[in-house]
Amino acid sequence: MAQDIDIQQHISGLIDEERGLRDRLARGEISPVEEHAKLRALEVELDQCWDLLRQRRAKREYGEDPGDAQVRSERTVEGYTG
Repeated sequence: MAQDIDIQQHISGLIDEERGLRDRLARGEISPVEEHAKLRALEVELDQCWDLLRQRRAKREYGEDPGDAQVRSERTVEGYTG
């Protein structure tokens, strides 16, 4: 199971990738349609990572094993309404 630091580093890499996509669009290397599709996939993965970190922190706070946290589906993470 990934550790918090691993998840945070993955998040950082995804943010860098997101910036790279925007730069590539600005330089005309990819189309807006391509950028949108790739950004959507990155956003979902970022949301899943942030959700996993929140789960791990909550489990730790309540004396549970953070290693039991699971990556939740896109539907679950993107459908959350608070």
